[in-house]
Amino acid sequence: MNTWLVAATWIGLALAAGLISVRTGISVAMVEIMVGVIGGNYLGLEVNTWVNFLAGLGAIVLTFLAGAEVDPAVLKSKFKESVSLGVVGFLFPFLGAFAYAYYVAGWNLQAAQIAGIALSTTSVAIVYAVMVETRLNETELGQIILAACFINDLGTVLALGILFANYDYWMLIFIAATAIVLFLMPKITPAFQERFGRQVSQIEVKYVLFALLLLGGLAGKANSEAVLPAYLLGLALAGFFQKEKELLQRIRAAAFAFLTPFYFLKAGLFVSLPAVVGSFGLILILLMVKMVSKFIGIWPLTRLFRYKHREGMYTTLLMCTGLTFGTISALFGLSHNFINQQQYTVLVTVVIASGVIPTIIAQAFFRPRVEAAEAGDVVSISERRPVPEE
Repeated sequence: MNTWLVAATWIGLALAAGLISVRTGISVAMVEIMVGVIGGNYLGLEVNTWVNFLAGLGAIVLTFLAGAEVDPAVLKSKFKESVSLGVVGFLFPFLGAFAYAYYVAGWNLQAAQIAGIALSTTSVAIVYAVMVETRLNETELGQIILAACFINDLGTVLALGILFANYDYWMLIFIAATAIVLFLMPKITPAFQERFGRQVSQIEVKYVLFALLLLGGLAGKANSEAVLPAYLLGLALAGFFQKEKELLQRIRAAAFAFLTPFYFLKAGLFVSLPAVVGSFGLILILLMVKMVSKFIGIWPLTRLFRYKHREGMYTTLLMCTGLTFGTISALFGLSHNFINQQQYTVLVTVVIASGVIPTIIAQAFFRPRVEAAEAGDVVSISERRPVPEE
């Protein structure tokens, strides 16, 4: 096949998604997923080696950026809120989806565990993309949501690792290398940036990409996933990037312009509409299980932490989303024969639907308003106020 025409097709679909997003106000990540569904079912869109690589790199960089956007000061000052929302956001849907798949749908133990893990996630990729588009990533509310997503997905990855990982010497090498990099890079990076940064060759960007790819490669050897160390590394360097906003913006621009469209289009491409129709009832039930269990766990906490109604609903709905770790978990189960093709289709469709539906509802009806100050800072004009006494 003509590589340039294939690339033009993918970028053309990404361009179309961007134009639709601008015209409709829907998050570009959501539109790219829906365009991917159309491309896979009606336009003959397929993946190949380089598309898989670009999509994978897009997920890695996007996950890294999400971690880097978490303000350590906010995470520390709002530790109780972030951890509580994240832990409950993982635990409730994990138990709910596992119980339904095992006791009602009749899936075996390992398949039910994969279902619980895949549907326990919160989509860092989608939430981060939405935060950046709305500039809520610069508000305290946005920072709390990103931090809660980090805790939520950390629980997902730990569950996947504990239940299914191979505990061999590659796992030890991966853990050791990750620990060393997470310890050294926050200390080395400021000096590296001072000495080699702001050059035409963009050495500092290559430095970050090298670390991400190295840890991603070791994660693959250990039967883990490259997005896990990427997220941890982003969080480890969050303090540095709070001071180097311009570098963060350059990496973000490259990712959103060229890498993330491949990831989101690919996510939609794997949805088979005939298979969706055949399993529509189960898909709908599992989607409801995920969203209801998230609401049962998260919404009361937002009231406990005295969020206003709009902000509480917005936080809960965004925590209902799923994509990156959900699809990764489902693909892990399929590739290791823990689930079959039909179960994989069901899980991926539920994951993608949970990425699209709650986000659209949140953006359309509950998005907190923000306004730009003269200095360019962003201040939420719907900041949390105490809930009136009943």
